[in-house]
Formats: sequence, structure tokens, C-alpha cells
Amino acid sequence: MTEWDIKKLRILRVLSERGTVTATADALLMTPSAVSQQLSNLGRQLGVPLLEAQGRRVRLTDAAHLVLRHAEAVFAQLERAEAELAGYLRGEAGEVRVGAFSTAVPALVVPAVQLLRADGRPGPDVRVREAEAAEAYELLSGGDVDLALSLAAHAPTARDTRFALLPLLADPLDVALPVGHRLADAPGLRLADLAAEPWIFGGSGPWSEITTAACEAAGFVPEQAHSASGWTAILAMVEAGMGVALIPRMASAAHRKGVALRVLGADLPRRHVVAAVRRGAEAGPAVARVLAALKEVVAAREASFS
Repeated sequence: MTEWDIKKLRILRVLSERGTVTATADALLMTPSAVSQQLSNLGRQLGVPLLEAQGRRVRLTDAAHLVLRHAEAVFAQLERAEAELAGYLRGEAGEVRVGAFSTAVPALVVPAVQLLRADGRPGPDVRVREAEAAEAYELLSGGDVDLALSLAAHAPTARDTRFALLPLLADPLDVALPVGHRLADAPGLRLADLAAEPWIFGGSGPWSEITTAACEAAGFVPEQAHSASGWTAILAMVEAGMGVALIPRMASAAHRKGVALRVLGADLPRRHVVAAVRRGAEAGPAVARVLAALKEVVAAREASFS
């Protein structure tokens, strides 16, 4: 029977993700020659060439991609085995490391931790790490976090077999205007009514894309007057009359007295929040309890939206 070496398969997977032997070596704290030797040994064990030269670099062969497709199922099954073993050894206790974007930490993760502490049962030790979408999935893939919260627009596709994605929340977007703005109290406010206004949003990244997409869906391209990524800075500029901004409902705790937040009921702009785990790990009791607590927090938030 062909020998499948898990350690070498992990090296091959990292090479497929990182693209070069040098980057793979850096990620795994190995030397490039050790990476090449391990993959050459794996190719001999499997009886197929895994790498071929492409100029000064190497590329994965078709056989390597075939091996990886089957290896992903093996990795998922190992995650399930580790999750079940953890449940057997520690019951529902254990450590769950959560990577979440900034507004999700106070709005979702902290209330979920409070629910776990209040239910009277021994619960998992939740460790929180603030991380934006791209970093969160790198941390998840590298085993540095067990659960990642991000925006759906920046989650991996369903074809990425490394992760299981779980929709969590459709977070409404409200518009922030200065209290004295001519439209601050206008009935039936629509996003299109603000087409000529100066807008405040980030210069790049998810919030820039979300704001632009929502405005374009309403029939206009927003004129960016100021660029900021933090809600404190954005709302301070809105309060000063420097422009208007879309604010996720989850960030409403940063609301300032001089800012009027208006619900765009006719437009219903949303941003979608998802949870992700390494495929197979969702069966682990500790991760499952954290996910259940997050869903309970989301259900309470959605009830307050209606």
C-alpha cells in the first residue's frame, strides 16, 4: 500500500498556498532545502512526481493537485478526531481561540463569552484576538485560532475545502448625519437622497467596498470627502458636519450625541457576518458551544432589529 506521510502532506499543502519553496520554508520554520527534500521523499513514497521546474521556481504537478484533493479530506478527518478526543478528555471544557474583526468583538464575542459564563456549566476558555478578514483566515489556516469571524464579502469561497463557513448575521447599515443636517429628520429617508453629500469611509478594504457597493445599488457613486477606518474618527467627522457615513448597527455603541443615526428601511443595506472553522473542527464540543452562544447573541440582536 502507498505510504501517506501526514507531515509531508502538510508541507505540500503549505507550498500550494504560499507558492514558493522559500515562502513555505519561512512559514514552517524550515530551510528551503529541507522543504525540497521532504517533498522529493513524498513523491518517491507515492510513486508520482509532485513538483516540476518553471523557470527558477517550481510548480505543483497535476498529480500533486490530485494528492491534495484527497489530503484535504484526511486533514478534515484528523480535525474531527482531535475534536472528539478533546471532548472525551475534557468534556466540554477546553480552549477556543477566536479571531474576530473589531466591531464583532464587543457586539458578538463578548456577549457570547458572558452567556457561557452565566449558564452554570464548566465552559471553554475563550481567547480573543482582534484580526481583520485576511489575517483571520491566515491565522485559522495556520492553527493560531480555532474560530474566525469575518464579513462574507471577504470569506473564502465554498470551494476552499480547508474551511467550513457558517452564516451568522445580516448586520443592518444605518446612515450617520450631523444632528443639524437638513435631512436628519426627513421622513422616509433613502440612500439616494444623500447622493450629493460628501461621504466618509476608508480608502481601501472591506468598509470602502461595502459603502461603495451600497451606494451604487442605490444608483450613485459616493464622493469620498474624507478617509478613515475607525468608527470614533468617522463619527467625530460626521458630528463636525464634514460629511455623512454608513455605520453598521453593530458599531452603534460608538454613537455620539451630535450624530443622528437614521434607519434606511426602504433600502435595507446589510453587511453579512460569517463564522469559519477548519473543516471538521465544528464537531468539537468546545467550538460547538461557542458557536451556539454566538448564535444566541445573534438571535437576540436580530429580534431587536424588527
